[in-house]
Amino acid sequence: MSIVGQNLMEPEPTLLPAEPEVSESLATGEEPVDLAAKHPESSLVWALLAEDALDQGYTVEGYAYARVGYHRGLDALRGSGWRGAGPVPWSHEPNRGFLRALGALGQAAAAIGEAAEVERIMQLLRDCDPSAAESISRLR
Repeated sequence: MSIVGQNLMEPEPTLLPAEPEVSESLATGEEPVDLAAKHPESSLVWALLAEDALDQGYTVEGYAYARVGYHRGLDALRGSGWRGAGPVPWSHEPNRGFLRALGALGQAAAAIGEAAEVERIMQLLRDCDPSAAESISRLR
């Protein structure tokens, strides 16, 4: 492997493990609200709940769901070796739950006027993957 062009100071990307039970359940039509009780550690489930709440105008509920998804994602990232910095690539599908929860948290924080929180969240999202925010917006 060539190290030309590689930033040797940047940590390796963090890749979260897949959640096959969650993915299969969603694919068969199981509702995220039901999956949250079965898989409370899943950032994706909380992100879906947050996005749905925000889409329906339930800002505070969306904020709460997104905050849970964000914290569950931080736990998973740390468990996968993340040390608070470094890439969390959108291209790795299991990372998308955390990134979507983070995006929803930024959206909800903006809706309730937490400008400083929005900037911190958006900076973390950019630090994780500069393309994540655009990818998330295409989903919605």
